[in-house]
Amino acid sequence: MSAHCQLTGRAPGFGKSVSHSHRRTSRRFDPNIQRKRYWLPSEGRHIRLTLSAKGIKTVDTIGIEAAVARIRARGEKV
Repeated sequence: MSAHCQLTGRAPGFGKSVSHSHRRTSRRFDPNIQRKRYWLPSEGRHIRLTLSAKGIKTVDTIGIEAAVARIRARGEKV
C-alpha cells in the first residue's frame, strides 16, 4: 500500500535525520494513512478508500458523496 491519500493527495516527505554528532542520514516522513470502508448510498455499495487522518476528518465534514466527487474530479478511480 503506498503512503498516499486519495482525497488530500498527501504523500511522504523526505529529509534527514541528524544525530548528536551531526551526521546526516536520509529518512522519510510518512503521513498517517488508513484504509477505511464507507457506504456509498448513491451507488448502493461499499467503497474502500486509502485516506490520511486529515482526509478522514474531511469526509466527516463534507460527506462521502462530495469526497468521492473530489476524488473522481482528480481522475482517480473509486
